[in-house]
Amino acid sequence: MDKSLRVIGIENNFGLKFPHYFSIFLTVWLFVDEISFIWMSCEPLYENISQSAGNLLSLNFLENLRDYTPKYFCCSLVLFTFPLCTTLRSIHTNNHSQNLNKSLFSYYFTGLLEGDGTIVTPKTLRSPKGKLNYPAIQIVFHLKDLPLALLVQKELGLGSLSRKKGVDAYILTINSYEGILLVISLINGNMRTPKIHSLNTLIDFLNKTKGTSIEKHPVSTESLDSNPWLSGFIEADASFQVRTTLSGKYPKFECKLEISQRREDHKGYDNSDFLSYIAEFLDTEVKKIRSDKPKPEYRVRTTNLKVVDMFERKEHNTNEGKEKIVKIKSGMNNFRTNFT
Repeated sequence: MDKSLRVIGIENNFGLKFPHYFSIFLTVWLFVDEISFIWMSCEPLYENISQSAGNLLSLNFLENLRDYTPKYFCCSLVLFTFPLCTTLRSIHTNNHSQNLNKSLFSYYFTGLLEGDGTIVTPKTLRSPKGKLNYPAIQIVFHLKDLPLALLVQKELGLGSLSRKKGVDAYILTINSYEGILLVISLINGNMRTPKIHSLNTLIDFLNKTKGTSIEKHPVSTESLDSNPWLSGFIEADASFQVRTTLSGKYPKFECKLEISQRREDHKGYDNSDFLSYIAEFLDTEVKKIRSDKPKPEYRVRTTNLKVVDMFERKEHNTNEGKEKIVKIKSGMNNFRTNFT
């Protein structure tokens, strides 16, 4: 019986006839002999990324990246299953989940999700036609933030990344049962915005349909300087701005951080509470803007930025300082090229 050996998705047809016991021996031998390679992970890719904006656009061919950083590759023969690979994957996933829960990444990821993510929970287990409905968790990344999206996907160890047609965005989607449980374990107890209601709806759905017993934790009241939640939220839904007016007798420099949110989210929950908490932390206030528009907003603005230190040292008055500020501005927001 012809067998094909599959290693990392590449088929090599040997055209040899192996008895069943030899197939088992070959698979086990390959597994033991290549154990160092099995534990290899795809770490080098995007470990420390510095791409120009032009080069980054050349990555558009990555239309759909599913679980792009598998921690293991498994050797198997056609018509022969190696159950140990499944066991190892389960052990790895559990350990990976526990490590993420204990890391600062869980706070950062929660802020990122609350800033530009969506938790979708089906209202019924099946559609009217009998098709199963599945929950999903999605985070939207700007086209130029693909390296960040890849880093987040790599850290999670799961999820699919796809290009949204017609929009300059990539979407990281987690819809597997394993992935949903992992995300819940990361964000439950760390959330600060009204999106906690969407999380609670998802937990209720799983407890009812899957027999889980996940406890719903309240909104986090931890200090904003105790973890990276604010970093994740700012990464997703804020902008750093440096205004440089070099013309005229007296050049002007202004720096600020701005967070704008709809006054009510799409479910009707008010966003003022968590924004007030952020404003207090930044020693500023929440202001109402766009009041005459269909979707009025709240805004938090502060001057507590990286270049403020240069202002305090009066460096912005020197030619060298002005050049530094202009350089910092050139690498902000859509012009960002460094992701670590």
